[in-house]
Amino acid sequence: MNTVARAKAIITSPKTEWPVIDAEPLDTGELLTKYILPLAAIGPIAAFIGMTVFGFGGMFRVPVGTALGMAIATYILSVIAVFVVAWVANALAPNFGAQQSMPQAIKLAAYCSTPSWLAGIFGLMPALAILALIGGLYGLYLLYLGIPVMMKAPADKAMTYTIVIIIATIVLYFVIGMLTRGIVY
Repeated sequence: MNTVARAKAIITSPKTEWPVIDAEPLDTGELLTKYILPLAAIGPIAAFIGMTVFGFGGMFRVPVGTALGMAIATYILSVIAVFVVAWVANALAPNFGAQQSMPQAIKLAAYCSTPSWLAGIFGLMPALAILALIGGLYGLYLLYLGIPVMMKAPADKAMTYTIVIIIATIVLYFVIGMLTRGIVY
C-alpha cells in the first residue's frame, strides 16, 4: 500500500477512489500499520511540538509532560475512533438498506479520516489548530460519498445514514466518556 498515493487519491478524487478501495480485500494489519497508525500520528505530534515549542501567543507553553500525555491520549483515541465509527456504520447498515460488512466499514472509517489526520499538521501553530476542523468536515463529506460504495446503501439514503452514524458515534463517545470519567476521577 502506498500511503501517500492513497491519501492523495481519497482527498483529490474520492468519487473514483472509493470504488478502487471497495474492490480491495481488507488486510487489517496492513491498513493499521501502513495507513492508520502513521496518519493518525500527524496531529498529535504536530500539537505536541506546537504546544511545547511555539506555545499559545508566544507567551504560554504547555509543560512537556502534559503535552506528551495529551498527544498520546489523542493518538490512541484517534485510532480507536476508526473502529468505533466502523462498528457504528456496520451496526446501522440494515436500517438503511445497506449491507453489513465489518471489513468494508473499517475501510470506510479509516479512509474518511484521512483529511482530519492530515489537517492535524495545523497543530504545529496552536493559533491555526482551528483549521483542522476543515479537515474533519471534509472527512464527513468523504463518509457521505463512501457509504453508497462501501456499504452498498441506496444513494437516496446516504445522507440520512451519514447523519445517523455521526449522531450515534457522538452519543457512544459521550456514554464512554461518562463511564470512564467515573473511573478516572
